[in-house]
Amino acid sequence: MSANVPVLEGRDLTKYFWVKQGRGPLARRVPVHAVDRVSVRLDAGKVTALVGESGAGKTTVARLLARIIKPDKGDVLLAGRPAPSGRPRSYAAQVQMVFQDPFASLNPVHQVRHHLVRPLQIHHMANGNVDAAVADLLRRVALKPPGNFTGKFPHELSGGQRQRVAIARALAVRPRVLIADEPVSMLDVSIRLGVLNLLADLRDKEQLALLYVTHDIASARYLADTIVVMYAGQLVETAPSASLTDKPAHPYTQLLLSAAPDPDRAQPPHLEGRGAPPSLSAPPSGCRFHPRCPFAMDICKRQVPPSIALDTNHIAACWLHVDPAERQANENGQVLTAGQPLDNESKKR
Repeated sequence: MSANVPVLEGRDLTKYFWVKQGRGPLARRVPVHAVDRVSVRLDAGKVTALVGESGAGKTTVARLLARIIKPDKGDVLLAGRPAPSGRPRSYAAQVQMVFQDPFASLNPVHQVRHHLVRPLQIHHMANGNVDAAVADLLRRVALKPPGNFTGKFPHELSGGQRQRVAIARALAVRPRVLIADEPVSMLDVSIRLGVLNLLADLRDKEQLALLYVTHDIASARYLADTIVVMYAGQLVETAPSASLTDKPAHPYTQLLLSAAPDPDRAQPPHLEGRGAPPSLSAPPSGCRFHPRCPFAMDICKRQVPPSIALDTNHIAACWLHVDPAERQANENGQVLTAGQPLDNESKKR
């Protein structure tokens, strides 16, 4: 596989969930715009962090990439080729997911050994020596000595140990991609660093492509090579982690950074008390962040902002970074920032 081809890629992923609104005969089904034209790529030996508030659509993107749910539009590519429909065993062997709650993802009536033996047997990975394979998996996630853990039930483990078992179970099939959905959010602060360091070791030693889903932009900077910021189901900024946190280009990214604990940084006054995320069953027109944005302009309320390349691999979807003359031309319906005529769909926005 070419070095330029991502191990896993989602292109223009769109997902709606239909919910009932109202009661009785007047009730109607309306779409919740959970994910709207989101593109993300995962490269071997790299960690990509997907960051945003609760309800931003991060977990939905993770489940779309894992093929747990099917996109309404868009494509998932594995090694540059369209992923098979559904989630066949061949796909599950290459793309594994670690869920947020390790206690809920482990069967409470089975011992650790059973949780690790099961995927080894299903995917024929034990090579005839199941106990040795189980011990190796536990050592890979720093649960030593393995004999102290194989006979334990999930309730006998700490939160961090349970999450390590969940990671070991995912590693049992030797995947190329590991999708970790808020893997440390339910753990004690004192043990979160250990799990993050474990994920970093898997990236470096085993060249896994990792997607780290989190609402904590500080931990994303610590672990990730690239940070992708989502807001209300859409991508608003993508950049290398240091570049994004040092020079955030989108007002929403600035808001996330201002919320991260930092005793040496004063809260920017223009970001205080800026409201809450919108309802995704009736998202705002134009830029979805404009009702909370201190820099919102008239065009922000009417047109979806284009994605602007600000630097190498640094992209932000914000009208602030469009040349004023081009911005005026866009508002008049003449041209896009890329120099192409506005199509009818864009004019409607």
